[in-house]
Amino acid sequence: MSYFPMFIELKDKPCLIAGGGKVALRKAETLLDFGARVTVVAPFILPELQAEEGIACREKRFESCDLEGQELVVAATGDPEENHRISRACRDRKIPVNAVDQKEDCTFLFPAYLKEGEVVAAFSSGGQSPLISQYLKAQAMPAMTSLLGELAERLGALRERLRHLGSESMRKTIYQEILELGLKTGEVPSSEKIDEIISQNMRKG
Repeated sequence: MSYFPMFIELKDKPCLIAGGGKVALRKAETLLDFGARVTVVAPFILPELQAEEGIACREKRFESCDLEGQELVVAATGDPEENHRISRACRDRKIPVNAVDQKEDCTFLFPAYLKEGEVVAAFSSGGQSPLISQYLKAQAMPAMTSLLGELAERLGALRERLRHLGSESMRKTIYQEILELGLKTGEVPSSEKIDEIISQNMRKG
């Protein structure tokens, strides 16, 4: 079975992690990186998790009522049977769930990823080999610079301006030229240079 790659918005969304160990900490840091509101439930919770800003901690055993209002759940208890029970409860409520190291109990996977601004590149082996995902991440790392995030922001701002300008092919050419110029010079083109690129392409028709 292959997992369909889909990006979802987690900003200010409530997400639950069942488990309070090192794996739970890694998952929590990932969710926080995308703006989620994280709650951790476990009988014992690492001090590092308790000290992490943006995490609410409940030192107790997981109960089904903990799923109330959650958008996404991670089962990281260290107990395969408990993770399976949590997964089953999530599936019954149609809540996306990831059970750590238990592919059969997952409805979504955590990919290895690179993030610069709103630009995100994610890599997954479908839960088969995290080593492959990490290898792909390392190969892509040199290309994922802060410049890409800045260029994406500038191009995104241009989309509304150019939405009804010329043909789709022309707009694609304009975006491509701006991107290539930025990558070549190592900086985001100025507004004047962007206007010049747009004008040149408009004259070509």
